Amino acid sequence: MSLISEFKEFLYEYKVIGLAIAFIIGVAATQLIQSFVNNILMPVITFFIPGGDWQNAQLILGPIVITWGKFLADLIYFIIVAFVVFIVAKKVLKEDKVAKK
Repeated sequence: MSLISEFKEFLYEYKVIGLAIAFIIGVAATQLIQSFVNNILMPVITFFIPGGDWQNAQLILGPIVITWGKFLADLIYFIIVAFVVFIVAKKVLKEDKVAKK
């Protein structure tokens, strides 16, 4: 067996092509979701933040400075990603329910 045919067999056996395609789509989806959070959701939230600079929003408690704006954006991003993964998994991995006797 030639080296090229062994390599093709490896690609098919371990489904490397499908994994590569899923990875590329995942990267594109990540960029889309980040854009949605940063350009659509956060401007709405910015309206409710005094000064309007949500990424630099801080809570100052004496000598302690808590920068919560970036954390809020990352939290919203995580929730959206988790929800999208849940929906996709629910649709793709749908199993037929076992009928009760």
